[in-house]
Amino acid sequence: MSRGSESLVNCASCGRRVPRTKALSYSRFVTYSTDLKTADDIRVSERHKEYYCPSCGKHRHIYDKKKAQMMKKYNR
Repeated sequence: MSRGSESLVNCASCGRRVPRTKALSYSRFVTYSTDLKTADDIRVSERHKEYYCPSCGKHRHIYDKKKAQMMKKYNR
């Protein structure tokens, strides 16, 4: 762990600047499509990593989602 000032990240919801260690990181899949119903339909999926401040993470229930993920991971 480094000492000194930490890098700041922007909250994806409200735009507040939060230190990276306090921010809640949440990754989600985003799919882009051309919406053509033909053989030329192009779909691209990628993972976006977003950071939320503690208050927005609580409001959007991201804490509950991450808790469920951890329970699912360790109860196999």
